[in-house]
Amino acid sequence: MTKIAVIVPTLNAGKRWLDWLQAFARQNITAEYRLVVDSSSDDDTLELAKAYGFERHVIAKADFNHGGTRQLAVDLLPEADILVFLTQDAILNNHDAIDNLVKCFADPLIGAAYGRQLPHLNAGSISAHARLFNYPDKSQIRSLSDKQIFGIKTVFISNSFAAYRRSALLEVGGFPIDTIMNEDTYVAGKMLVAGWKMAYCAEAQVFHSHDYTFNQELNRYFDIGVFHAHTTWLQNTFGGASGEGWRFVKSELGFLLRTAPWLIPSALIRTVLKWLGYKLGKTSLYGLPIAICRTLSLHKNYWFKYQKSSM
Repeated sequence: MTKIAVIVPTLNAGKRWLDWLQAFARQNITAEYRLVVDSSSDDDTLELAKAYGFERHVIAKADFNHGGTRQLAVDLLPEADILVFLTQDAILNNHDAIDNLVKCFADPLIGAAYGRQLPHLNAGSISAHARLFNYPDKSQIRSLSDKQIFGIKTVFISNSFAAYRRSALLEVGGFPIDTIMNEDTYVAGKMLVAGWKMAYCAEAQVFHSHDYTFNQELNRYFDIGVFHAHTTWLQNTFGGASGEGWRFVKSELGFLLRTAPWLIPSALIRTVLKWLGYKLGKTSLYGLPIAICRTLSLHKNYWFKYQKSSM
């Protein structure tokens, strides 16, 4: 029998955590393993998780790493065949969300699958468009040969709601333990190169979106640039991100013209900040001082570890 694990990294999950747990409790599929990996929360995150049947593993806040923490969870659950990852703010939309995602693995060539992210009900127009653009209403299966069609988008996936076949994940070395972010994209690329396929399941849905500030847009895209600077093999294999970026900008402007034209100046400023952040992140390998990198980064703990490893 296929054994399923549901894994959630947490840190002070806040007001939405109870909504998350209640939505999970309504799922029509039984997960043999339920694990929260918590970065030393000081609110009621752990108590609520226990009340809803989750095992808890606590790490120091400074030890959190997007790839390393998720790989720790994989190692803690050696009997799980399918590993479902969610984030603490991705609230399952319907009772069969996890079931629909897991069904993708009936195809023995599927190594990873991810679900559709819908904007939260109170999301702004800019963040709502990002979800509608990246998560369409039609399911899809992608393989390495699809890079000719989708380019870098071939490896698009999100661990806010994604699942992995354990054997496929281990075959490609698991999650990277030292990446600043995009550990999901890294694994997806490795799987596709190794001959696995990836599924996007539009019927598996969560509510998940962010209304980023200008500064957060800059910081986030700086980190994306850092990730791409350290994974040139992804761009060499699947192509660069510029074409997809311009397609997004044109789609966003069209969406805002129809729904919220007063936000177009904000969207244009964000586009410039994203471009600047990405370009700065790409130069991080070429002597950009660590102190500046830490200031520009959304994931500041990474740079403390990076500095130590460079000594």
